Amino acid sequence: WSIANDLRGKMNADEFRDYILGFIFYKYLSERLYLYANDVLQQDGITFDQIDEGSPDGQEILAAVAEAAIGALGYFLKPSELFSAMAKRGAKPGQFILSDLTDVLNHIQESTLGSESEDDFDNLFEDLDLTSSKLGRTEKAKNDLVVKILTSLDGIDFGLDEADSDILGDAYEYLIGQFAAGAGKKAGEFYTPQQVSTILAQIVTTGKSRLRSVYDPTCGSGSLLLRVAREVKHVEDFYGQEQNRTTYNLARMNMILHGVHYRNFDIRQADTLEEPQHEGMLFEAIVANPPFSAKWSASSIFESDDRFQEYPRLAPASKADFAFVQHMMHHLDENGTMAVVLPHGVLFRGAAEGAIRRYLIEEKNWLDAVIGLPANIFYGTGIPTCILVFKKCRETDDILFVDASTCFQKGKNQNWLGPEDVDRIVGAYRNRVEEKRFAHRASRDEIAENGYNLNIPRYVDTFVPPPPVDLAATSQALTDLRRDMAQVDVQIRAFCAELRLESPV
Repeated sequence: WSIANDLRGKMNADEFRDYILGFIFYKYLSERLYLYANDVLQQDGITFDQIDEGSPDGQEILAAVAEAAIGALGYFLKPSELFSAMAKRGAKPGQFILSDLTDVLNHIQESTLGSESEDDFDNLFEDLDLTSSKLGRTEKAKNDLVVKILTSLDGIDFGLDEADSDILGDAYEYLIGQFAAGAGKKAGEFYTPQQVSTILAQIVTTGKSRLRSVYDPTCGSGSLLLRVAREVKHVEDFYGQEQNRTTYNLARMNMILHGVHYRNFDIRQADTLEEPQHEGMLFEAIVANPPFSAKWSASSIFESDDRFQEYPRLAPASKADFAFVQHMMHHLDENGTMAVVLPHGVLFRGAAEGAIRRYLIEEKNWLDAVIGLPANIFYGTGIPTCILVFKKCRETDDILFVDASTCFQKGKNQNWLGPEDVDRIVGAYRNRVEEKRFAHRASRDEIAENGYNLNIPRYVDTFVPPPPVDLAATSQALTDLRRDMAQVDVQIRAFCAELRLESPV
């Protein structure tokens, strides 16, 4: 982050994001390929960077390594195209590498053409525009900045050869979070605060050590999907959809950087509600932080859509929150759990949303828990939010309400959840034990009596009675105060008389 700030100069942080993250990804691909190729070449007694690319023998070796690498890793780079080689070339006086670097990034994508990994690498570096004036006013200025970035990153050891190391993945996710913090309202499009991600991940993995699949219909940079993987021993496949093209590229990079094989993730780019990309699929775990109260078409054509047709109403065009819920419920497997972050309005707004809410509870009994989160913990918005948890096969008939609005640590510009806050919230969900002024299990009859209004204060009484007042002591204090004031008045009158002024008392 320090390097990023030093290098970006006058460029906005969210603009520089695409360059620094893109080059980190290029470094990762290079180092990963180098380690793999050396393993393949071990029996030949040479290392990848010792291959003579111009000789017939060298070309034959490269062809064999390329075939193996594309099958195993999904892509290929020549020794001269590796990150470290480009950084060293750029560091030499008078070397201009921008055009060659552009070719190298294009070659990565071209190496995947016709292979299984083609879709996963398609236009992956399109936001890394080395001709942009953002990098500098002259070609030399652009080249100098890019060389500085490459040289700085080349000096960092990300420990890819250490089996249990995920330094680069952690660094990448840290940078995404830092850029999100500085990007204002745009940040919510691509990143969910880590502590909130952890709560969602721990909820959907409760009681499980392995997952067949996890899905995020508004996956942003993919960090929420990856957070789920940290909570279990193994996740077989990752699925996601993202509308923003730049963020979609970021998600694919994030998957690969965290060691998810290209065959085990399927990230698509399109509007999730208008153009769903995973039709007919069911997922064991679903997590999401959709854009709050986004607009959607709510077209009458969706009344016959499998995702919405069983419900009494469509979500309103001005607020797509429940449209996302309906979409996710359609994709939730019978043994699955879904956790979604939504604005508080979904708990009590009426009309179409009230009808959908009632149907989910009264007809389906799918709502498992309502967790109220503290205000001002999301990037770009200070509104209070909640987590709704859904299951299709529930073992209980009640709904857990948790008021976690006070579970936060105060920050200068933004509040945050500490580890103890996360543990308390997740523990309340997993144990389902009632706790005064924090957690309550409400029967469906109780919710029906409240007109299917899920506003948390209706179920969790957070009122703290004031301490009792000692009237006798208070009366005595007032008497003492009047006596003291009378003495002060006497002194004031004496001073005024001495100064030949009219006394105010």
